[in-house]
Amino acid sequence: MMQLTDSALPTGAFSHSLGFETYLQSEQIADEDGFSAWLEAFVDQQLTYTDALAVRLVYAASGFAAVEDLDELVTAQALPEQIRRSGITMGRRLLSIGAASYPSPWTCRYQREVEADRMFAHQATVWGVLARSLGLPEETAVAAHLYAAVTSLTQNAVRGIPLGQSAGQRVIRRAQEWVRRGLATSRELVASGQAGEALGAVSPGLEIAQMNHERQRARLFMS
Repeated sequence: MMQLTDSALPTGAFSHSLGFETYLQSEQIADEDGFSAWLEAFVDQQLTYTDALAVRLVYAASGFAAVEDLDELVTAQALPEQIRRSGITMGRRLLSIGAASYPSPWTCRYQREVEADRMFAHQATVWGVLARSLGLPEETAVAAHLYAAVTSLTQNAVRGIPLGQSAGQRVIRRAQEWVRRGLATSRELVASGQAGEALGAVSPGLEIAQMNHERQRARLFMS
């Protein structure tokens, strides 16, 4: 788990802001507090209602056919092109590394389906398959994925805004509560049977900013 969620894992995450660069360009993010406000909204919305739910739904899958459907759904619900593409590119790198290091029936089948262009390999579903195959508890798997995303985005903000290293650590410490909140919300949605209906429920402002990034004149990040 520590290997596959490490920010140094070469998935290309260092190249993505997932939308915060748009707010940086418009000067809505200029410091630690501004980035913290954006990151909290991102965790509460996109990470909770897309990634956290996707990982949990992989754990709830009764067979690989359910993972195939979920992979397509979670990819299609990403309306901004850059976000959809980033989820796929990072997911394929994670799948390649994971299948080579920790092969399992589902992981290897996932890789074959992706190579045959029958599946997309969204990062959250890939991680769900890897974590489930490795026998990680569901709560641990979801928490690790959310925390890894928070860490990666904060490191990118330290470079891009820029923030000091100490400021970055303060943001990560604050984000631990947001991750716990995401865990609880996603857990409750699955328990109530509303996970499928809630999947991809994201604030329009986040998605619009991510779409606008495609047209920015100057960019440090790919998304």
